[in-house]
Amino acid sequence: MKPTTLLRLALAGSRTDGLRVALTAVSAALATVVILAALTVIAIPELGERVNNNRYVNALLDEPGLRGGTAITLVMLTIPILALAGQCARLGAPARDRRLAGFRLAGASPGQATLIALAETGVAALVGTGVGTGAYFAARVLLDRPRPDGLLPLPTDVLPSPVAIGIVVVALPLVAALAAAVMLRRVVVGPLGVVRQARRTRAPLPWPGALIVLGLIGAGSILPIFRYYDARQLQPPDWIVLVVGFGGPLCAILGVILGTGWISYATGRLLHRFGRRPAVLLAARRLTTDPWHGGRTFAALLTCVVVGAGAACMRGYFQIMRDLELAELRDNTGNFVPSDDNFYLSTMNLVDLAIVVALVIAAGGLLVAVGEGIVSRRRAYAALVASGVPRGVLARSILWQALAPVVPSVVLALFVGTQLVGRTYTRGGVENYGRTAPYVLPWDTLASYGLLAVAAVAVAVGVGLLFLRGSTAVEELRTG
Repeated sequence: MKPTTLLRLALAGSRTDGLRVALTAVSAALATVVILAALTVIAIPELGERVNNNRYVNALLDEPGLRGGTAITLVMLTIPILALAGQCARLGAPARDRRLAGFRLAGASPGQATLIALAETGVAALVGTGVGTGAYFAARVLLDRPRPDGLLPLPTDVLPSPVAIGIVVVALPLVAALAAAVMLRRVVVGPLGVVRQARRTRAPLPWPGALIVLGLIGAGSILPIFRYYDARQLQPPDWIVLVVGFGGPLCAILGVILGTGWISYATGRLLHRFGRRPAVLLAARRLTTDPWHGGRTFAALLTCVVVGAGAACMRGYFQIMRDLELAELRDNTGNFVPSDDNFYLSTMNLVDLAIVVALVIAAGGLLVAVGEGIVSRRRAYAALVASGVPRGVLARSILWQALAPVVPSVVLALFVGTQLVGRTYTRGGVENYGRTAPYVLPWDTLASYGLLAVAAVAVAVGVGLLFLRGSTAVEELRTG
């Protein structure tokens, strides 16, 4: 197949196909901008250990010991963006599969049909990567506004290496195409239709709880490891710090995400056992039939909640330190001079802003998932409406299906986040300026993160229900 023919067939399709391509391109553009921003922070030259550059307004960019955390935070922002891209790639999947079946009927081989689907995602990601790269360079020019003292608000005076930029431009479309191949691994495109290979019908098991326990043990062993080596005046090996410091939280987050399958199934069983309303029973059947839907849909959201809970614990610790400092200053005004601004709390404000942005992006992915689920099941919904089921019952069942598993999942994510970070600060009081105070979990901040996550799900589902009326028309019964 010629490349021009492949490109033409990949981009041909209905308005839904065009919307899927456009949303995939937008997601790729956002990911490109964020990754290039992280590479820009990494590209800031090091003048020496513990030597500031004295070129930037924000200490997160000026101090060498803080730039690594800033870059990691930016990279973590790509998690909800990539999750959004994955949800966008599923938009209109049944119609795309029927179009691929038409290509098979016209004489295309199974490999060619799959290649067309991969080319669609890859081309969309390539276009988005190009747009994101252009937006990055345009933003550098627009945001290059030094202050009168010569300090820059952003590192617009440095640029990642051309090799790094080239790797980003090439790697993102390849990763997108590879993800599309993974999503199509259970789909067999034949000339007479699409066959989706049956998944395992066995009920999910609570084995992800072992990942959570393992991750919490790993994260909790960081301080004992450092104390062990400090007592012997040694430095811990880098691989131990990497495995324990990053592997532990990663295992715990994976456990939370994968555990939504078991939570959804258990919630469906409970709703089926105690539910009496038709909407509740419909939601219970959907949860027990496809319990892994929550893991696919809420992955980015739950990751944000885990990180947000950890950030809330750190903010509580820094707030207590600040209170102790102010108390000491009130008693001994002449002995201590306070800093002009509270660096740690100001930094946590930026972290909170990043988490809220990530939650909004994750809610966008959830909105796409809800809309795609309604459209893909429009024939079943139309049949229910035609048989006398009110649309309000279907709408409430979709709300139950989303909110019933997400509430316990968010509670679990908050617990894991507080244990990952909070345990480091709860093993004793907070000490600052010779004063001590007990560490208290910031329950108000934790509750706000939990309510924000649940509200984001409710709003996304509510907006997605706008697709329900059009998808339950009687004409949809003729949809193939």
